[in-house]
Amino acid sequence: MNEAAKPSLSSAAFGTLLLIAFMMGANHVAARTAFNHGVDVVTAVTVRSVVTALVVALILWQHKVAFQVPPQQRKYMGVIGVLIAVQSLCLYSAVARLPVALALLAFNTYPLMTALWARVLYGHRPERAVLWAMPMMMAGLALALDVLGSASGLGAANHWGHIGAGVAFALFASATFGLALVLTQHETVGVDGRWRSFTSMSTVGVLAGLVAWSQGGLNWPTASMGWWGLGLLTFLYGTAFTIMFTVLPKLGVVGNSAIMNVEPIFALVLAWALLGQAIAPMQLMGAAVVVGTVMWLGLRKP
Repeated sequence: MNEAAKPSLSSAAFGTLLLIAFMMGANHVAARTAFNHGVDVVTAVTVRSVVTALVVALILWQHKVAFQVPPQQRKYMGVIGVLIAVQSLCLYSAVARLPVALALLAFNTYPLMTALWARVLYGHRPERAVLWAMPMMMAGLALALDVLGSASGLGAANHWGHIGAGVAFALFASATFGLALVLTQHETVGVDGRWRSFTSMSTVGVLAGLVAWSQGGLNWPTASMGWWGLGLLTFLYGTAFTIMFTVLPKLGVVGNSAIMNVEPIFALVLAWALLGQAIAPMQLMGAAVVVGTVMWLGLRKP
């Protein structure tokens, strides 16, 4: 976590972070609604990314932010954009296959993936806190995913037949996002966050659009609930994304904060209330372990 985000937060910053977490969680619930009514993953990612890129472009134009990026960093910004595209497609694919909260919990292992990539690419030894957190997070995730199939009553083999693909998509999204974070930290130092955001969202939108075109075009909703889901996921994601790079810096919060890792909890409540998705008490305990461990990693003092 960025050092600038570790001091005590103001009430405005804390409330804003919670709002972002809520909107990000709600965005995935809206996505699942859209998927249930004719929208496919590629369409959702394309629409969401293109609209967000246009909003960020408007912000750059209004603030007259100059594009001053060395060629080497431009190359890495392109690579990061591709990674975010893969992460977006995989995470929404997980949300389409799993209860929303479980997809986000599996994805929230990305701090461990970040430590792994930093070790592999830059030789950084993981902090002792990360090493302690690894078994805790894995144990919590095992409970949340009901790896033995006891909560579902299906048995391990049948249970994994139902959730295996979704978990794989979520973990791959975690790995690609962790790599994107490491490259952002080491290879795009000094680049304005708004330009990084615009480049990433533009790349995601173009790549997802090309995939959609290769498959015959976008798949639009087949019912009014699908249109609501598509519209809300675009609005919620675009608004949260914009707030992260325009409002948070003014509040003294640079980058992400561990407070936003309560996103799966918001998603859990919303998915239960709106989609009828519920998980067993054992899985709730596992979810609490995962979220608590991630927040402890982010909020610990250096």
